[in-house]
Amino acid sequence: MTQPHTVLVTGATGFVGRRLVSELVERGHAVRAMTRRPEAYDGEGTPVGADVGDAASLAEALAGVDVAIYLVHSLDRDDFERIDADAAASFGTVAAEAGVRQIVYLGGLGADGDDLSSHLRSRREVEGLLGIGGVPVTVLRAAIVVGHGGISWELTRQLVKNLPAMVVPKWTATRTQPIAIDDVIRYLAGVIGHEDALGQTFEIGGPDAMTYRDMLQIAGEQIQGRRTPMVTVPVLSPGLSSRWLALVTDVDATTGRNLIDSMGVEVVVTEQRIREIVPGDPLTYEEAVRRALAERTAALAAGS
Repeated sequence: MTQPHTVLVTGATGFVGRRLVSELVERGHAVRAMTRRPEAYDGEGTPVGADVGDAASLAEALAGVDVAIYLVHSLDRDDFERIDADAAASFGTVAAEAGVRQIVYLGGLGADGDDLSSHLRSRREVEGLLGIGGVPVTVLRAAIVVGHGGISWELTRQLVKNLPAMVVPKWTATRTQPIAIDDVIRYLAGVIGHEDALGQTFEIGGPDAMTYRDMLQIAGEQIQGRRTPMVTVPVLSPGLSSRWLALVTDVDATTGRNLIDSMGVEVVVTEQRIREIVPGDPLTYEEAVRRALAERTAALAAGS
């Protein structure tokens, strides 16, 4: 383990952020949990009020910080690319002025190229803009993160739960490489302050490369005790797919469309260098699903 650092976690109340804050506190880091509503924050760490869209608010939040974790995106907005680009450039500039020594960013998995979706192109753009001031950026690129409360996982869980059978678009035959939230947290925490991780980009994923159809079937076995019958149709646009999702899940159509836009492109791990920095075998998809369902059951029982 590296020595303790002063770490700022943006998006501290989110799916990844709240888990990461808890892990970093346990590891002995001095953690600042950045949120737009610090007075309402009830998690671990020290709440600090700031907004990535407001450069003036960032200076105080980043003052004295060694490592900043960037977990911000705007997929629920039609103009998310512009919003995310502006926020990343501002954050990278202010971080440099504050003397931050490392920025860690959770990006999107996928080979670079012209066929990247707007979602993944935006993630790549953010990677570069975070380093605009010269702070070394460590990028972890992931596909679908499986865990209770994650948007992509909730789409999977709710589809399987709410539909006894499905008509699915052909993009469900695209391969992806899901990763358990536990492993995402382990990797994010593991690269903090690690000299060999500075300025590096790593691909992270679970051990199983599979199609979205496979993901739905495996989840169905654990949620419903059976595989979900599926019929594939050759054409179902991202716009139509997102409306379909909005009808049978509680994910809004804009977020759904931006996510689906990425699902026609294969996103699988092509290198394993992260294991040199953070050793250990990642969880299987089946185990990740089991843990996500168990956490949801516990949360419902606790009334949260």
